[in-house]
Amino acid sequence: MNYAHVCLRSVVQPPLAFLLFGLASCQTRQGVGTIEMAEAARTRSASSTISVADPAPAVAMLPSTGDTTEYTVLLAGRAAGRLRQWPDSGGAVTTTFTYNDRGRGPALVQTLKVDRAGYPVGMTLSGTDYEEVPVRETVRLAAGPLLTWRNDAAAGRTKPGAGYYLPLETMPSDVAGLARALLLAKSKTVQLLPEGAATLTTGATRTVAVGTLRTKVTAYEIAGLGLAPEVIWLDAEGHLFASGSTRKMLIRSGYESVAGELVSAQHVASRERDSVAAARLSRTPTRPVAIVHANLFDATTHTMKPLQTLVVRGARIEAVGADGAVPIPADAEIVDGTRKTLLPGMWDMHVHVQADDGLMHLAAGVTTVRDLANDTDELLALRGRFDAGTLLGPRIIAAGVIDGQGPYAAPTKVLVSTRDAARAAVENYADKGYEQIKVYSSLDPVLFPTIVRAAHDRKLRVSGHVPFGMKAEQMVRAGADELQHANFLFLNFFDDSIDTRTPARYTAVARGAGAIDLRSERVTRFIALLKERDVVVDPTLNVYERLFTSRTGTLDQASLPVATRLPSVARRGLLAGGLPVTPQLQPVYRNSFIAMERLVQRLHEAGVQLVAGTDASAGFSFHRELELYSEAGIPNTDILYIATLGASRVMKHDGDRGSLDVGKLADLVLIDGDPSQRMRDIRRAELVMKGGVIYIPDSLYASVGVKPAPRKGAIPRRELTAGDVRCRGPAVAVKKGGTDPVPLDCSVIDSSTASGRNKRAPVTRPRRKVTTLPGKP
Repeated sequence: MNYAHVCLRSVVQPPLAFLLFGLASCQTRQGVGTIEMAEAARTRSASSTISVADPAPAVAMLPSTGDTTEYTVLLAGRAAGRLRQWPDSGGAVTTTFTYNDRGRGPALVQTLKVDRAGYPVGMTLSGTDYEEVPVRETVRLAAGPLLTWRNDAAAGRTKPGAGYYLPLETMPSDVAGLARALLLAKSKTVQLLPEGAATLTTGATRTVAVGTLRTKVTAYEIAGLGLAPEVIWLDAEGHLFASGSTRKMLIRSGYESVAGELVSAQHVASRERDSVAAARLSRTPTRPVAIVHANLFDATTHTMKPLQTLVVRGARIEAVGADGAVPIPADAEIVDGTRKTLLPGMWDMHVHVQADDGLMHLAAGVTTVRDLANDTDELLALRGRFDAGTLLGPRIIAAGVIDGQGPYAAPTKVLVSTRDAARAAVENYADKGYEQIKVYSSLDPVLFPTIVRAAHDRKLRVSGHVPFGMKAEQMVRAGADELQHANFLFLNFFDDSIDTRTPARYTAVARGAGAIDLRSERVTRFIALLKERDVVVDPTLNVYERLFTSRTGTLDQASLPVATRLPSVARRGLLAGGLPVTPQLQPVYRNSFIAMERLVQRLHEAGVQLVAGTDASAGFSFHRELELYSEAGIPNTDILYIATLGASRVMKHDGDRGSLDVGKLADLVLIDGDPSQRMRDIRRAELVMKGGVIYIPDSLYASVGVKPAPRKGAIPRRELTAGDVRCRGPAVAVKKGGTDPVPLDCSVIDSSTASGRNKRAPVTRPRRKVTTLPGKP
């Protein structure tokens, strides 16, 4: 999502977590107890727990009997939890939702009442979210009448019927309720609270059957909840049937075996839309393209070369050199690169790519990604579509995940417990064209040397989490080529009592990393070992910045550059926060993140190869990762090397990619500004090429409702709270902890100046578009 991590608060997956093979969070006893109590009390009237002033609300398309409807949560096809719903005689419905994803997952209970239009008029939601943070949300009808809503990030009030309140901690059942309200609306569009709008499109209807069970279901796409439409399946009565993807699916119990059928149908429905978008948003030049007067980054020497010309013919670079020294073909299209920077296409070296990510990667200037764990069939199909140009996306380098059995196993089908199974898994990945193996936390350490030997025999690299029972140093000495995540480097210096399969692998680091002496002999020896063995480190700093420093209700430093660019519902998710933390521990957690930055800087100083990976939402998180390296003290030109030729050399693709040299693939990005001087300029890509095909980032962003990046110098650089966001609109928001109304349609208020909170941030003008002569790309 996901930016550093922009939390796009997916209504089907938890924020960020469905991408994070590197992270974990667990449900608390309190949360599980909440659900157990709710289910034990299901025969009592739910109306006693909810304040609703409507004397006789009519419930739209809710279950008509007192029976419980149960759904199964599938992670990589394995049952991992459940959602249950039951109505009461007063017209309210109670929902419980919990699942276990490697020791983490939400534990929520909700009681909901809706009006005749299907809009919530009463709701209580409590428990804990995916990352163990307590959740409390309410919707109530008050005197006036007014509909009031409150969550841990904000609160507001409006007239009843002015909009549909979608909880900040959204469950699939909430999206089903929104779909029912949309079906009742004549325009198939409803306003959302606190802001935004959702629109419904009806898809195909099909009959699914399992044994004697048969149900007719219809797919509905809801636009306006994120950067891509949300798909949900309802039965003929309008009840929730299923939602999700291969990685995580919620489906009515008894029908688990048809989950793959529904996912395949979703893919078929999206392909036509994707191919149309790909054709509209890309252009393959019929003539040579010459980019002139640009500041060109020479990745080989880590230097900027001013006033350079680069000529592309077809998919490759034909010529490059100083202005005037390079012949420009007479029929060439000319792109003016004056006061702009020309970079090789960048590499995000830690992703778990999905179809909707491809556009965001390209818009960010990322032309190659390394996928570090995914469903094999879906990943290879995605790569084929990206390569064919029928779906917008970067080049994909595939790494296959291998884990062991157990309660904390990764959501993958490749779980091994014997040497023969481990070797067979490596061979299967190699036969499919994978270039790397990633091991995970539940792998038996005894099997790691077998995996290393088998992988190296097939010329595959080996990386991953440090398996439980090993230290990073042991993993390196056993033959690892790379380590994922900075937290595992710190865990090398912690005691052996930490179960690294669980959330303790980062909560312990959040509490203790700041106390590690990074200049100690032990740390120095470990860094020297990494350098000696040519071990690469993929730190994913952006993830830990969010987890360790983000607070609920606050726009953090990572969110500021993108907050005002995102669609309203996606922007709302930026206030979700990170790990739960007491006020006393907040400075401890922040110091631990600073220690992570310092360690990464020490690694670079010592000559340890870094790669820039995100393990978070596409595009924006990559920009933040590079900014964090700059904040850590790594020279910007070295960071640009890490993000381009350095990554290409690690994966042994530098003969074809990674630098702007004659004969190499025309993977490149033109930046409005100079990231060698200001790394934040990396956010302002104006033109991107992948194999000579042209993409205009502003157009890519606009297609998913994201505004273009601001001009130079307009990115705020301070931490904001919810009270710093001034809004306008038909509803009225109330600042958390106060009663003074604040209008909706949000923009950031500049309270850092002497004139105070009422002065608006400087208005920025749209960037000047890149032009070519003749014509425009």
